[in-house]
Amino acid sequence: MARDLREFLQLLEDRGQLRRIKTLVDPNLEISEISNRMLQSGGPALLFENVKGADYPVAINVMGTVERICWAMNMERPEELEALGKKLALLYQPRPPKKISQAIELGQALFDVIKAKPGRNFFPPCQQVVMKDDQVDLTKLPLLRVYPGDAERVITLGLMITKDPENRTVNVGVYRLQLQSKNTMTVQWLSIRGATRHLRKAAERGQKLEVAVALGVDPLLIMAAATPIPVDLSEWLFAGLYSGEGVKLAKCKTIDLEVPADAEFVLEGTITPGETAIDGPAGDHMGFYGGINEKAPLIRFHTVTHRKDPVYMTTFSGRPPKEDAMMALALNRIYTPILRQQVPEIVDFFLPMETLSYKAAVLAIDKAYPGHARRAAMAFWSALPQFNYTKFVIVVDKDINIRDPRQVVWSIASKVDPGRDVFILPDTPFDSLDFATEKAGLGGRMGIDATTKIPPETDRYWHEPLQSDPDTAAMVNRRWAEYGLADLKLDEVNPNLFGYDIR
Repeated sequence: MARDLREFLQLLEDRGQLRRIKTLVDPNLEISEISNRMLQSGGPALLFENVKGADYPVAINVMGTVERICWAMNMERPEELEALGKKLALLYQPRPPKKISQAIELGQALFDVIKAKPGRNFFPPCQQVVMKDDQVDLTKLPLLRVYPGDAERVITLGLMITKDPENRTVNVGVYRLQLQSKNTMTVQWLSIRGATRHLRKAAERGQKLEVAVALGVDPLLIMAAATPIPVDLSEWLFAGLYSGEGVKLAKCKTIDLEVPADAEFVLEGTITPGETAIDGPAGDHMGFYGGINEKAPLIRFHTVTHRKDPVYMTTFSGRPPKEDAMMALALNRIYTPILRQQVPEIVDFFLPMETLSYKAAVLAIDKAYPGHARRAAMAFWSALPQFNYTKFVIVVDKDINIRDPRQVVWSIASKVDPGRDVFILPDTPFDSLDFATEKAGLGGRMGIDATTKIPPETDRYWHEPLQSDPDTAAMVNRRWAEYGLADLKLDEVNPNLFGYDIR
């Protein structure tokens, strides 16, 4: 299993999923334009070896397909991610086992936690080269300017590590950083994130907040940082659970934080509470330019360390498909067992990429009583923190394939009376980056009950759905080759044949 970026890039190359670009390219708009075309077509990862104004190659689109994310997690198929989710569900909200088999499962999960404890590397590759104070020059990094309206170049795939000043709990998150000067950057984050709590506590204590940003890490670590976990659990521990072994960490040179020992680059700095700068506009995951933040926290970096001949890994946000959307699809599989533990009637759920990976959810439930769909939607919104910002929840019967939009749309069209089956919750806490809302940070939610109705939800007789005769269907299966049709691949459907225009 690949345990650092270099090993993973080699794995991708061995599997024909990495293309090396030797032509001179510009990090100002050109790299993102090339990469976006690859993302739109599900193309390979790219390694730009000749970048204008920089001495380092740029790796991008590394996690541009769900398949490659599965490889990073040492798996081959998305379905395997649910087994990992079952393990996490046992730890997310532990329950006393009622059977021997449950006790064994819990014991195995706890043993995995012990194996996942982080280790220490005293001669870390990430500190093979050390630059301090006046030597620090962030402009020499091949930072991307992604869209023509972006204010400046950005870092988008760095792990930001901070520590709670009070209880010393570490938080690892992925936030956008915007270049301000050769040694300063602003950070854009939501107020609910762990690092923002740390900054508030530092301000209350009159302290600076120490910050480390690790660039070019094992993609598995990025997945762990993106996974919503209980506040007091460590992302390093989760990364160890993902990989089956503890993450090797190294103590920073100048601050009291630990970083992945095999990171390509590490930036060390501090945030002085109250010291801010103007951040934005910048392209956002919503598919628009984000607004200007006139009081974005300012990070002053005083140390940069890196490996010999480092590789700079990056990505960018925007209208899907993008790498963050692929990560969300993989996380969707991991969340599923956790969500089932919280809301048992949910058989499966799906967050479509086209809905920005979290703005709309489709739930399949095993409907048992009137109003069950509405109850499931309400429970979904409160089950996990990341579902707070889901605008639309569509609930369908368990026999509907929620990953087939044709079946979902059919359920809505054939089973929904808007006057009865659509309900709206106005003025709920919301994503401030969502410009569709009338007020920033406050918006509505809509639930749609697309399940088969039962009394007293309706007084009308609900007819049986059309289905093939099972005996005839079995006979046709047996005789399919006799018809001369064995060469036709019925499971390879081109949606453009049915009136769509997907390119």
